[in-house]
This record gives sequence, C-alpha cells and structure tokens, in this order.
Amino acid sequence: MAGTLVLEGIVVVLALPIVAKVGGGLTVASTTYLVVLTVAMFLGAGLQGRSWALTFDLALQVLLIAGVVFHWSICAVGIVFGLVWVYIAYIKRDVEKRVASGQLPGQEPIVDDGPGGVSDS
Repeated sequence: MAGTLVLEGIVVVLALPIVAKVGGGLTVASTTYLVVLTVAMFLGAGLQGRSWALTFDLALQVLLIAGVVFHWSICAVGIVFGLVWVYIAYIKRDVEKRVASGQLPGQEPIVDDGPGGVSDS
C-alpha cells in the first residue's frame, strides 16, 4: 500500500506541468493544493502500518478527485487511483476474512508425531 501511495504521489507531481500548460496555468491555489496533497501522500506512505491507514488513503482519493476544480486531469488521476484503492480495500478485507476463518494455505495445523518424529504426510 505504501508503494501505491508513493507511485500516486509521483503521478500527482507529474500532473503539475499538465495543469500549467493545458489547464490555464498554475495558480497559487492549484499549486498549493497539489503540493500539499503530494506531501500528504508521501508522508502517508510511512503510516501504512496503522489501523486507520486505508481510511486515510481513501480520503486522499476523495481529495484528489475534488481537484477537478483546477483541471479535469487531476480528477482523472483520482478516479484511476481510486479504483486501485477500492481493489486494495477489497483484497485486504478478503485476506483478513480468510485469516480469521483459517482458510489460507499456510494455516494448516502442524502434525506432531511425538518426540523427534515428523509426519511424512
């Protein structure tokens, strides 16, 4: 998840020249918005071990989509990465559910045949 957030931050930084050339130019507001959002993404990459990290990541997507007020390309980046984050949330939930029910391949019980013995099966 941290890697996805760093990649997204890089893409947002690369959107700056697009907004500058195509979107009617960079303003103080649009530059500040994009830079603050990018810094939040890079800092958020270090917080992915927290329980609220995925909620934070999804909130960043909402903020990125709201960048449509500056240029539609920012919103497009937000939508694409928003779909990625929705998929990540789905996978995370599915894995947590499988761990809780013991359905992952590495969760088979270890068979102990007594002292010094290991099962051949």
